[in-house]
Amino acid sequence: MWHRPGLTAVAVIGALALAGCGSSDSDSDAASSGTSGASGAELSVDAAYIPQPVSDSMAAGFLTITNEGDAADELTSVTSGAGEVTVHETVGGTMKEVDRLQVPAHGQLVFKSGGNHLMFEKLKRQPKQGQSVSVELHFAHSDPVTVELPVKAATYQPTDGHSGHSEESGH
Repeated sequence: MWHRPGLTAVAVIGALALAGCGSSDSDSDAASSGTSGASGAELSVDAAYIPQPVSDSMAAGFLTITNEGDAADELTSVTSGAGEVTVHETVGGTMKEVDRLQVPAHGQLVFKSGGNHLMFEKLKRQPKQGQSVSVELHFAHSDPVTVELPVKAATYQPTDGHSGHSEESGH
């Protein structure tokens, strides 16, 4: 039941190309998990969400991995019972699938609209707003971290002012 095919096409293109300008931080109910590997990394995850996909087989996911430890780590893969998940890096407006991304010591790895993101493909069922999708983040040195990504409205934009476009803080 498509009421506005033009808007749907724009939403699909926007979601898949991830050209929107959004922030990585949010007031979401995302689970925060911490792990400390032998490497000295101290990882936690927040600001996790999935915009409700308009496609029944693809979706994008966003989150922030914070490392408060003295050693860097690397995100090496993401798994989910919902379908296949790949990690995409966006550099200069071009996105490409990558095998790993660094989580710097005393820093963050940010997945946001228009930037790095998780790409869900071959979804077993389309996630709906109000549901959540569980993923497991795998690292080079730290233990895996399980995160629940709440499904938000397709037009959801995080509210904190940490997108790099503004110096204002939401908190």
